[in-house]
Amino acid sequence: MNSILIKNIRAVDTEKDIETDILIEDGKISRMAENIDESAERIIDGTGLVLMPSLFDMHVHFRDPGLTYKEDILTGCKSALAGGVTGVLAMPNTKPPCDNPETIRYITEKSRNTGVEVYPVGCITNGMSGDGLCDYEALKNAGCICISDDGRPVENAEMMRQALKKSNENGLLVASHCEDLSIINGGIMNNGETSRKLGVKGMDRSSEDYITAREIILASSVNARIHICHVSTEGSSAIIRFAKSRGIKVTCETAPHYFMLTDKLLEKHDADYRMNPPLRTPEDVRAIIKAIKDGTIDCIITDHAPHAPEEKADFEKAPNGVVGLETSLSATLTALYHTGEISLNKVVELMCANPRRILGLEVPEISVGKTADLIVVDVNKKWTVRPEELHSKSRNTVFKGMELTGKNLMTISQGVIRYESL
Repeated sequence: MNSILIKNIRAVDTEKDIETDILIEDGKISRMAENIDESAERIIDGTGLVLMPSLFDMHVHFRDPGLTYKEDILTGCKSALAGGVTGVLAMPNTKPPCDNPETIRYITEKSRNTGVEVYPVGCITNGMSGDGLCDYEALKNAGCICISDDGRPVENAEMMRQALKKSNENGLLVASHCEDLSIINGGIMNNGETSRKLGVKGMDRSSEDYITAREIILASSVNARIHICHVSTEGSSAIIRFAKSRGIKVTCETAPHYFMLTDKLLEKHDADYRMNPPLRTPEDVRAIIKAIKDGTIDCIITDHAPHAPEEKADFEKAPNGVVGLETSLSATLTALYHTGEISLNKVVELMCANPRRILGLEVPEISVGKTADLIVVDVNKKWTVRPEELHSKSRNTVFKGMELTGKNLMTISQGVIRYESL
C-alpha cells in the first residue's frame, strides 16, 4: 500500500481552511482528522505549512515537437511539478503545428508517465495559417479539449466566427490570442513613454482591446464560448467585465507579470522582459488586480514560453516570451496574498479550480475519497529566483534576481510524490 501521512497541516481549497492531519492511501485521501496515529510509508510534519489542491496552468508552450532545444514535454513537466502544477494546456505553435490527431496523440503519449496531465491544444486553422479550419471532430476524438492559434490571432473575422460555431458544436473551447497584427506592425514592447525613450517601435494597446471586443461579439453572434488569453490592459478587462454582465459566455486569464511588473523594466535593454502581449503601465497593473478581485479574470496562467539564451541575446530581434511555471504560485502569493488583495481560497480558485471548471475537468478537493493531487506550500518562505536553478531548458524569466515570498515544497500527483524540496 502506497501511503503518506501529513501531520498538523493547514488544508486550504476553495471552500475550507482548516488544521488537520491527512492520510493518503492508494492515490486517494482516505482520512482527515486531528491526531491520526496510523502508520504510513511516509510521514510529513506539516507544521506551519499549507496543503492546497495542485495547480492547473491552461496556457503553456512545451515546444515539442520540433523546437525541443527550447523545451520538451519531459522538461516542461519537471518545471510544472516544481511549481506545483499537475495539469496543463499545451499550446499548438509547435513545429509542425498541432493541427492533426497524430500530433495530439504524440504529445499525450509522451507525457503519460510524468505525473502531469498534458492536454494538447489543437489549431483553429490548418497549420495556424489562417487558411481553412481544422477537422475539429477528428481533433476531439484524439483527445483535444481546446483549440487556439495562440501566438497569432485568426485574422479573418468570418473564419473566426465559423470556428466558434463549429467548435461549439463539437464541445471544444476556443482560446484567442487577442492582438491585431496590423496594429502591432513590428512593435516589440508597449507603446508608451518607455518605448519612446528607447526609440523602439511600440505595440499599441488598441491591438489587444480591439480583438478582445471582436472575439466577444463573434462568440455572442453564435452563442458560443470564448476564452481570452493573457489579458494585460485596462481596456480589455473592462470590455470583458461588460460582456460578462450581459451574459456572454466569455472567460479569461492573466499572468503574474501583468499584475506585478511594468514596461519600465525594458529600460534595461534585456529581451527577457519582452513578451506578447507586452508589459504595460502602472494603471494597467492596477486594473488587472481589480479584475482579479472582482471576478472578471477567471484564472492565473503563466504563458510559459521558453527560448534559448542565444535567441534572447539581441534586445530588438529576440522572440517574445518568458518562462513562468516555477514562479507563478510564488509571484501570486507575493503580489496578491501577502498584500491582502486576495485570500488563499481565492488563490486556489484562480490557479486550480477555475481552469479545470472552464475546461470541464474534475476539480481537485481536499476531501475524503478524492484523488490526492496536492501541493505542500510554505507561504512565508522567502527565496530569490535564480534562473540557473530552474528545471526548464530555458532561463528567460522576468523574475530573475527578485525575492518572492511563498514556495511550493512538494507536489503529489495521484498520491505519488513527484517533486519535493522539504
